[in-house]
Amino acid sequence: MQKLLSVPAPPDAAERRRKRAVVVYPVETLPSADFDVLNAARQTLRKVSEVIVPPRDARSFTVPRGHFFRIVSVEGSQVGDLNLWNAENLSERFFSGKTRALHATHVSVGDRLWSTLPYLRPMATITYDTLSWYGWDDDGAGVHDVIGTRCDPYTNRLLKGDDYHHCCHSNLIRALSAAKAISMQEAEHHVHDVLNVFMCTGFTRDTHQYFMKASPVRTGDYIEFFAEIDLLGALSTCPGGDCSASHSSDAAACYPLRVEIWQADPDSLVKWVYPSPSSYAGTHR
Repeated sequence: MQKLLSVPAPPDAAERRRKRAVVVYPVETLPSADFDVLNAARQTLRKVSEVIVPPRDARSFTVPRGHFFRIVSVEGSQVGDLNLWNAENLSERFFSGKTRALHATHVSVGDRLWSTLPYLRPMATITYDTLSWYGWDDDGAGVHDVIGTRCDPYTNRLLKGDDYHHCCHSNLIRALSAAKAISMQEAEHHVHDVLNVFMCTGFTRDTHQYFMKASPVRTGDYIEFFAEIDLLGALSTCPGGDCSASHSSDAAACYPLRVEIWQADPDSLVKWVYPSPSSYAGTHR
C-alpha cells in the first residue's frame, strides 16, 4: 500500500529538533513511600491466602489495606495482565497512563500504581521485585510495562479477521463479572489498561513501534506490592505465554501464575499514613 507523501523539512528543521527535552512531570515533590516502615513490615509477613490463575484465564482476588500481595511464577515463563480497583468503588481504578507519566514506561521497586481521576492517589506500592536486576537491555526493553493496553478480541479481529475468546481483556471481564456478580457487559466497562507483569517490552529504534520479547521471568520469581487502599484485583495469564512470539491465540506455551496475600504485624505499620483521594476542589466539582 502506498503511503501518503511526507512534507519536506523546512530550513530550520535541525534547529527545531535540537530543542531541549523537558520532563513533563518533575517528581521532586511527588509523595514517596516510607520504605523504612515498609521494610520493617516486610520482616513480619505471614501468608494468609493465595489464588492460582490457570493458563489463558483470569482470577480475581482481594487485598485489604495494609496487606501485601505477590504475583509469583510457579511453573514456567509467563506474563500476566493486572487490573486493580478500589474494592468498594469500581470507578476508582488503576491509571496506567498517569503511572507511566509520573514514573516511567516500566515500573519496579519504589514506584506506585496511581488511581484514576478525580481520586489520583497511590493504590499500591511495589516493594520487592526479583527481576529488578534486568534494567534496560540492548534493544531498549524493560520488564513490567505500563505501555501496552492488554490483548483484546477487537484488535485481534481487526488485524487477523477471526475471533479469539481468551485474550486478557476477555479473561479480565469474566473474572470481574464473577467477583462482583455483574453482567459481563457491565464488567467490560470497568476493565482497563494494565500493568503487564513480567512482560519484556520496548519501542523499536527505527519505527518506534511497541515490541515484545521473551520474558526473563523464571519459576520462583515474583513482584510484590503493598496495598495502600482496599483492593480488588484481577490477573490474566496472557495467552502469549512468555510473549516471545505471539499472543491472542493458543499457539504459545502458557503456565499458571499464583497470587499470594501476605499480612504484616499491624504494629509495624502504625506510622504509615494511608492516602486520601485528591483534595483538588476546582470549579467543576
